[in-house]
Amino acid sequence: MSFSDVVEAIKALSVAEKQEIQLLLQQYLREERRSEFYENFQAAQVEERNGELKFASHLAELKQLIEDE
Repeated sequence: MSFSDVVEAIKALSVAEKQEIQLLLQQYLREERRSEFYENFQAAQVEERNGELKFASHLAELKQLIEDE
């Protein structure tokens, strides 16, 4: 089933069904973002343990760290 088939199928649904799909999509997107945050957190923990994580307390320092990446 292609994306356009899905869009057309959604158009044919009732308003209540479309609202249910909207709620489901919002939940799925929230879960995906949560997973992404957790993965980034875990990666940062590994970097910290390996001494690779760098911190900056001044804006100029932070800009330099970003440019060095």
